[in-house]
Amino acid sequence: MTQRRREEEAKELKEEVRRKLFGIAEDPKERLVLIDVVEQLGVAYHFEDEIEANLQHFNKTCSQNDVSFEDDLHYVSLKFRLLATWILFTTYKYDYMFNDKIDLFNKFKTEDGNFNDSLTTDVVSILNLYEASYLRVHGEKILDEAIEFTTTKLKSVVDQLSDPLATQVTQALKLPLHKGVTRLLSRHYISTYEADPLHDEILLKFAKLDFNLLQTLHLKELQDLSRWWRDLNFGTKLPFARDRIAEVYFWMLGTFYEPQYAIGREIFTKLYKMTSVMDDTYDAYGFFEELKMYTEAVQRWDKSSMDQLPDYMKLTYEALLDTFNGFEQALAEEGRSELVPYVRELMKAQCQGYFQEAKWCHEKYVPTYDEYLNDAAIRTAGYTLMSGTTFLGMGDLATKAAFEWVSQTPKPVKASCMIGRLIGDMASYKIERKRDHVASVVECYMKQFRVTEEIALEELHNVVEDAWKDLNEEMLRPTTLPRPLMNRILDLSRVIEVFYRLGEDDYSIVSKNMQEKVQLVLIDPVNV
Repeated sequence: MTQRRREEEAKELKEEVRRKLFGIAEDPKERLVLIDVVEQLGVAYHFEDEIEANLQHFNKTCSQNDVSFEDDLHYVSLKFRLLATWILFTTYKYDYMFNDKIDLFNKFKTEDGNFNDSLTTDVVSILNLYEASYLRVHGEKILDEAIEFTTTKLKSVVDQLSDPLATQVTQALKLPLHKGVTRLLSRHYISTYEADPLHDEILLKFAKLDFNLLQTLHLKELQDLSRWWRDLNFGTKLPFARDRIAEVYFWMLGTFYEPQYAIGREIFTKLYKMTSVMDDTYDAYGFFEELKMYTEAVQRWDKSSMDQLPDYMKLTYEALLDTFNGFEQALAEEGRSELVPYVRELMKAQCQGYFQEAKWCHEKYVPTYDEYLNDAAIRTAGYTLMSGTTFLGMGDLATKAAFEWVSQTPKPVKASCMIGRLIGDMASYKIERKRDHVASVVECYMKQFRVTEEIALEELHNVVEDAWKDLNEEMLRPTTLPRPLMNRILDLSRVIEVFYRLGEDDYSIVSKNMQEKVQLVLIDPVNV
């Protein structure tokens, strides 16, 4: 089938799916299940208005329809998760759901306050409660209890399940939906949904075609970016730098994959690669005095400052300035080039943070845990810089006010930085111990609180989960910042979970695990 014919067929199938969403049955559970399938298949971006209309209608009538489903854990959990997810993408506030969530789930508890063990016979319901619970915020003891209960039960039964449910549960235990990225989740779910004998053939075929069409677009973009990277010749001239262009592009796809954000993907990938080379220079290669000169040159941001730098630093410094000039030229066509200086200032701050870590390393100083969080986790996690960078690709939604907001490292950005830095450190600290490197958060925590490595890792995991609660709270409350911008911050946090969850470092070293993910999302098409 030619590319043009695939596009035409996808367009036809899209309209059939749209009609299904408009003409969905009045059964509220059936309504929710279809929306959930559309979202997990990765095609919800085509039907945002239709999904919102469905959920608005559902929200208005759910209190009347809930009576017949009040004891259905699958329904209650799915309702909670989908409506909460909807709020993430709109400015709508669903007070009933959030004020009464204890009542929603308490009915599934026994008199002793524990979840009813009889629920374990319905694995689908347990799985849905598990997924819903990850939208928890601070003070929600019942959702904390739900995660513990469902995780224990799912682990105890997963080996007794058959596919496709066994695969769903296994993947959920590795990474819940709320912490996953759309392209990877949808690739897995297409296979799971196809194995369901009750699947909708039209919806499935559309999802397959759409996945492949996006993959073709993304692969072309990756080829262009790989050419840009090869032309810089960093791989030959800077052998210490990580050569991970495909992994960085995959990282970026977790942040925004939709066709309209092509320029954002280009900017994000290029800037991330430049930051990665800078990180490697500070971490593994540069002498302290050289790093001091480089940091000062970045603060001046002038090519005349290159003269004092060693040759290998001249290469990266010139490429950094040229890359930002390219951003200004690209955005000048949209009349938005005046926004690039905001990101340039964030890059300067990032560089200063790297130098602070280099100074600690040079002085053999192990900071306290509190020092580390304030001066390393927040400053060098990179997510303040990356949040601002994603904004450059969001068109007119990203105003000067938005860039001024992100530059202050507000609470959701700070939470994202915490998630990114702590998860990354916990995954890579053993690798970094093998060379001269600044102390990791694990070592800082062990020193300050005089605990074992095992206890430090456990406590830091809890800190990450608290940061997720902070982020959820900020995402679920009304905001003056456009939701698509807020979601870039959320999606950046999700990507870090994909790269580093379960103690694996899929970026610092060549990772077979990450290569398989890149292969699935960018190389191997879905069989239609």
